[in-house]
Amino acid sequence: ELLAAPDFGTRPSVRIDRRYEYDGLHIEELSWQLPAGPRTKAVFLKPVAARGRLPAVLALHDHGGRKYFGQRKIVRLPGRRHPLIIEHQQEHYSNLGWANEIARRGYAVLVHDGFLFGSRRIRYADVPERLRGGLRERNAESSKEVRQYNEWSGAQESVVASALFCAGTTWPGAVLAEDQQALDVLCARRDVDASRVACGGLSGGGLRTVFLAGMDDRIRAAVCVGFMSTWRDFLLHKSFTHTWMTYLPLAPRDLDFPEILGLRVPLPTLVQNCWQDSLYTPHEMQRADEILQQVFSKADACENYEARFYEGGHKFDLQMQAEAFEWLDRWMG
Repeated sequence: ELLAAPDFGTRPSVRIDRRYEYDGLHIEELSWQLPAGPRTKAVFLKPVAARGRLPAVLALHDHGGRKYFGQRKIVRLPGRRHPLIIEHQQEHYSNLGWANEIARRGYAVLVHDGFLFGSRRIRYADVPERLRGGLRERNAESSKEVRQYNEWSGAQESVVASALFCAGTTWPGAVLAEDQQALDVLCARRDVDASRVACGGLSGGGLRTVFLAGMDDRIRAAVCVGFMSTWRDFLLHKSFTHTWMTYLPLAPRDLDFPEILGLRVPLPTLVQNCWQDSLYTPHEMQRADEILQQVFSKADACENYEARFYEGGHKFDLQMQAEAFEWLDRWMG
């Protein structure tokens, strides 16, 4: 009830904009129209030789203070990569498009632009002049303009949050609603086994995993990377480091942050943290782990929950990807 997620009605009609093969994968570039805003763009990937219904992953891209890009952050498609995508993937993903990497293991993978990212981002022309301060798209894909947009959109977060509250919803609720629409699209595919669907992602993708996996039991396995701590950590230490899309008004009266993900108990759940991640404090990451251990223990499902800690900063690197994918293989068959 607190999420107040908007009701988008039935599953959106999906259009295949392009279909091709690349690096051993069958790839479809998709789009669909939600009740408001521009079309949502997405990429679907699976092995070229795959047959029948496959286990599936809804791959959730990060926030990173970079709203100009969405799904492009975690895929690798033919052609020239944008210089800022190269920089982003090198910094956070060991220079990999992790959606491609998990697809090669035999999964059907869908990656969509989340609420206010990529194709779903706010355009300058859609806001009053006093908010855009003379900015407009001239050469939108230039690195200079992308950086400019990312800085501007970050500064608009309080305006967006206020507008969402006035509209009777919340930022986490709006994100969840759009992610569930993408989940509807994925589960409806003939080449997907809807009884074996997972989700996961780093940072903002980890946050989206907390809400989606906590609220939707179609997610049979969840991998939350680089977004697990407590409300106490956000309150006392790290509120300034996080986006408005983190905060659900009044929820902390009843649920600590890890308990949102714990709503999925006893379904399989993996959390990956890094000790030097500047977005959280180590003792509160540990406390979040203890809370989730207690949740799964009370459900007599200790074996279904695991937390792993790594050296280093905010990342989903090669080692973490390999271990997450092996964990998914174990639970998804």
